[in-house]
Amino acid sequence: MRYSCYTFLYVFAIFAASFMYTENITIREKVGYSLGDVAANLVFQMIVVYQLKFYTDIFGLEGAIAGSILLIARVIDAFIDPAVGIMTDHTKSRWGKYRPWILWTALPFSVFYLLAFINPGIEDKALLALYATVTHVLLMVTYSLNNTPYAALGGVMTGSISQRNSLNNIRFMGAGAAQIVVMGLTLPLVSSLGKGNDARGWTLTIGLYAVFCLVCLLITFFTTRERITPSPRQQQSIRSDIKEVFASVSWRSLFVLTFFLFISLSLWGASSNFYFRHYVNQYELQLFLCGLGLNVESEAEAYTIGFSLFNVIGALVQFIGIATLSQPLARRFGKHMTFMVCLPLTALFTAAFFLPMPGDIGFMFLLCILKSLVYAPTVPMLWSMMGDVADHIEYEGHRRATGFCFSGMVFALKAGIGMGGALAGFILSMFGYIPGENALQNDSAVWGICIATSILPALLLLAAVAALLHYPITKQFNQYMQAQLSSRRKYRHQDVD
Repeated sequence: MRYSCYTFLYVFAIFAASFMYTENITIREKVGYSLGDVAANLVFQMIVVYQLKFYTDIFGLEGAIAGSILLIARVIDAFIDPAVGIMTDHTKSRWGKYRPWILWTALPFSVFYLLAFINPGIEDKALLALYATVTHVLLMVTYSLNNTPYAALGGVMTGSISQRNSLNNIRFMGAGAAQIVVMGLTLPLVSSLGKGNDARGWTLTIGLYAVFCLVCLLITFFTTRERITPSPRQQQSIRSDIKEVFASVSWRSLFVLTFFLFISLSLWGASSNFYFRHYVNQYELQLFLCGLGLNVESEAEAYTIGFSLFNVIGALVQFIGIATLSQPLARRFGKHMTFMVCLPLTALFTAAFFLPMPGDIGFMFLLCILKSLVYAPTVPMLWSMMGDVADHIEYEGHRRATGFCFSGMVFALKAGIGMGGALAGFILSMFGYIPGENALQNDSAVWGICIATSILPALLLLAAVAALLHYPITKQFNQYMQAQLSSRRKYRHQDVD
């Protein structure tokens, strides 16, 4: 537990230090906006890494059933996410179009987060699966209602390329801090708070996270401001909004990229948990951790501390990469080119997880560091590119539908998470995984876990790279487009005055 406290303090010391500079948008507003993604990532990272394992090992559900639960929510999202985008674009309030949704959904989002990780003590597996399905769907619906307008908000806070890059850079420093907390503290907190009762430990841990989510979302609402608005002459037309967005090559390209990217991330995140529990040699892991000066008294403790440390190191490297590499690379080479280089390298180091033997612990940690470092620059760039796509649609069609544009990306993200988690569950069942925290797995199940942690997510990353080949917004074109849009908006405001 002492290790967990040190991790927590270290993370937030770095997080605070990283904000010691100012830009045109005040530092207060940038940090306030980033806290919204702190909240989102306390949920997102839990779903990616722990939701499937929670269903199989705490609820005792079959892998295929657990995967199907994740997939059902994605089918429902196909109808929810576009509707949320349309509703937010047509919202009129004294707070703007997108900010009020963050306020209205903060409490239900936090409540459903907690309910999704509570074991209700239902003995009947069919009823338990139904409970899991209902609570997960409700969590994902409120995620859409909260995160779609939150993402769109970043697209209307500024039209400046440098400001948008800076805003998203700080946003993902916050997301990285949340990732480190989830990766580093969750299992130790479950063990410490549960005192031998894992179900109780999960409830108390998620309860703490849920309260923090609520506070972060309220701060985001009160500290941000919308600056870009549609032309007063723009007629409200849902059909025109849908037509302009779907006709955009840049939007379709980024949608496919986001979809395959998050299938890969979700598959790897869910599978890596099983990889560390059932493929890694726990005795060798214990020796490795003791060699680092950590007091690990058993092989069971080795998994808890080892997997947490593995994820914390990866998240810290990613955090540092975001802080030091993302903006310089975007300024020097542009977002598109940076993606085209970094994603194939991420695929390479992901596939390399197939190579280590169960006792090659140091090799696994090295791959984690390399994978996190080359992936880091792309993290804030993806969401900055989504803002660029909304601008591109406005540039070509003289209409702005930021909410609907971002809702498609949020759907692609959530569909990717669901598909990745479902794919991991189906692979577990296909290769004979036996549910249960202490179940002994056969060689076939371990082989399936290895494939799901290396080769498959790497191939999915390459599919995401292929989508980028059709993305038209280069560095030079983006600069020209932003100059044109700035001129239009200036003329529009003069005309209104």
